[in-house]
Amino acid sequence: MALNRHRLKHLAQSGQRGPRQTQRLLAQTDRLLSVILIGNNLVNTVVPVLTTTLAVSYFGASTTVLAIATGIIAFVIIVLCEIAPKVVGATYPDRIAFFASYVLVPLVWLARPLVWFVNLFTSALFSLLRIRIDRDQDTRVSAEELRTIVLESGNFIPRKHRSILLNLFDLEKVTVDDVMTPKGRIEILDLARPISEVVEQLETCYHNKLAVCESDQDGIVGVLHIRKALSLLSSQAPSHDAFRALLTPAYYIPSGTSVFQQLQYFQENHQRLGFVVNEYGEIQGLVTVEDIIEEMIGEFTTSQPGPQHAGSGWDIQGTYLADAGIALRDLNRQLSIQLPLDGPKTLNGLLLEALREIPDASVSICIAGYAMDILHIDNQTIKTVRIYRSKNHA
Repeated sequence: MALNRHRLKHLAQSGQRGPRQTQRLLAQTDRLLSVILIGNNLVNTVVPVLTTTLAVSYFGASTTVLAIATGIIAFVIIVLCEIAPKVVGATYPDRIAFFASYVLVPLVWLARPLVWFVNLFTSALFSLLRIRIDRDQDTRVSAEELRTIVLESGNFIPRKHRSILLNLFDLEKVTVDDVMTPKGRIEILDLARPISEVVEQLETCYHNKLAVCESDQDGIVGVLHIRKALSLLSSQAPSHDAFRALLTPAYYIPSGTSVFQQLQYFQENHQRLGFVVNEYGEIQGLVTVEDIIEEMIGEFTTSQPGPQHAGSGWDIQGTYLADAGIALRDLNRQLSIQLPLDGPKTLNGLLLEALREIPDASVSICIAGYAMDILHIDNQTIKTVRIYRSKNHA
């Protein structure tokens, strides 16, 4: 009964005889338990009677002889028949169960008449007490139970694989708002600017796609594939209209969409990039397939450069120079800290919510046990923050 049913099922499917027999026995638990209990009680009843009879025959029917015989046989039954077998069985359930199956299978078959007779009274008692016995027990595990199994897998699952599996379990709870690049960090190509500036931006761009607008950066008119624009960059006279002809329609994603659902939508719509919009149609950020994949398997690309390279961690003084536009989930992952995620999604938003006003560049604040200095502000937006390692984190 202490067997891991999922491991047993795996071994049985691999064709091993012992696990297959054990699985068949566990499929008829009532018969198996009846045989074991009948045999156990017969032994516990017969052995004391035989021992007492032999003691009386050899030493007489005195009270002392009966007391000593009873004490000895009780001790032997408790130690050898009850405690020791159960401890060994619970410690080595696989070995004991597979070996015992070769004995129990024929015993269950031979004892069928006796088991049937005994179970008549047992079933009648259950009916009288209105106890319902469910023979088809549900052995399925929930997501949280499976998560616990993965956490306790130890060296059976490599650490990196375990991390990926745990991220997959959390994927339903993560939304596109958690993984998106905030609007303030999106590089946008403005076709209303002079063509020379447009060409210069394209030549220095390190993305393979750019969001495109015309004057109004809140109104995205399309997405430009840089690879398609290379031929225009090499021509003598590139024009705005030529770039407009290469645009593909923008793909929009409602705020709050689960990243797991969005990954399916990307696949169904053959898209790799989308703009997250709120209920008013205002752009909140940008999400790519790579952002969702990184949420599952960890960071493998370099996002927009900031004051400190992503993933470099604390310096030797125990500080971190951060771009305030960084997503809190990324910051928590990089520094192994736990800034709150139930509110704003970026460090800038978290600081503004805590301060409730546009701060000066010299303001210091402590959030979740971490001291922070605001170093640079531009256009009413916090740009650069120095974070100090918490004493509890050290």
